[in-house]
Amino acid sequence: MKQLRNILTGVLLACGLSLPAVSMQADSIPAAQNGLVAELDSMAQRDDVTPAEQEENTVDVKEIVFGHIGDSYEWHITDFGETKVIIPLPVIVYSGTTGWHVFLSSRLEENGGSYEGLSIAPEGSKYEGKLVEHDAAGNEVRPWDISITKVTLALLINSVLLIVIVLSVARWYRRHPQDSAAPGGFVGFMEMFIMMVNDDVIKSCVGPKYRKFAPYLLTAFFFIFINNLMGLIPVFPGGANVTGNIAITMVLAVCTFLAVNIFGTKTYWKDIFWPDVPWWLKVPVPMMPFIEFFGIFTKPFALMIRLFANMLAGHMAMLVLTCLIFISASMGPALNGSLTVASVLFNIFMNGLELLVAFIQAYVFTMLSAVFIGLAQEGAKVKAEENLQSKSLRSFVEKNPELHGIRFSMSDYREQEWLTNYPLYSAGHIL
Repeated sequence: MKQLRNILTGVLLACGLSLPAVSMQADSIPAAQNGLVAELDSMAQRDDVTPAEQEENTVDVKEIVFGHIGDSYEWHITDFGETKVIIPLPVIVYSGTTGWHVFLSSRLEENGGSYEGLSIAPEGSKYEGKLVEHDAAGNEVRPWDISITKVTLALLINSVLLIVIVLSVARWYRRHPQDSAAPGGFVGFMEMFIMMVNDDVIKSCVGPKYRKFAPYLLTAFFFIFINNLMGLIPVFPGGANVTGNIAITMVLAVCTFLAVNIFGTKTYWKDIFWPDVPWWLKVPVPMMPFIEFFGIFTKPFALMIRLFANMLAGHMAMLVLTCLIFISASMGPALNGSLTVASVLFNIFMNGLELLVAFIQAYVFTMLSAVFIGLAQEGAKVKAEENLQSKSLRSFVEKNPELHGIRFSMSDYREQEWLTNYPLYSAGHIL
């Protein structure tokens, strides 16, 4: 119950931290028009095809792929012939010269791509795909942009979904006492999921003080996992490339960075600035301290890039395989048919593989974060081991040599110099 409440709190915090970091990119995804294959086949049989016709009927794979994985000020659902199904999103910007501007992104298209002095920067521009305005000299100026973009909306939807899941599980535990039967169905599945991450990853990697860091690590796992799964759903509200956005992974990596270094022990900082290496590696040139200090920043950076690159690559691979159908449209029916079948089969395989990757990436990010936090708590582990050793029976006997230790265990009878072990079944006779 407490863990579920901590997950809920972490989701809200992660969502709030991620919103201002979402990058604002233009997204314009052209869909294949009805009859494209027929047009391309007819063009292939003509000798008088003009360059304009050829360019118009060519599938722009680059635009499709990068349009999907990028961010946008609108959410393109699909096309029905000439009709585009688009969800306009709120544009919220602040200009130093004209003040606040709040309107729907559909206003830009209705007014020829410009509205209230704002427009989306064209391809090749320094701010390509982002809202800009022009100063008196005609130069592009980037206003302060806090718009609700496609990635931002998907982040909010996925966070609400995660909160609903957590609250539904917490509701069951509120209505049932601790001595009640174990839950089944979805609640039982979630309990298994939470305990697996908590016991097998967090507890084993962090160490004795794992409870302090469990809320953040559980939140990070389920936040990444839900966003990965929603990114695989091709229809609204899925399909957004949230975890494939480097701004999102950067916020998660920064949270791990803060958890590691704020709560790091004295032993952790001592190993960074004065590691146990030969003195000539520390004085007069602090080679090893510099390397260890540089490693503070490379670890979260690796977390950021790993999650971003893996999720981005998966989306790109599936989109490229889909585009094979339209690329091969002008290559004849036999080749186009075979590539279409191959594309569909590979996409099915890639979707199944991406389901596994969605879990693995969430698991790896959580595990590595727990390992980094555990390394920063190494001093606490050493101290705990010393306390355990000081309270052990052998230490007590060694400090009092006139005494002889007696232990009851599952092992057979065994007599040593300092200890006599009795099996448990004989305890009644001896005592």
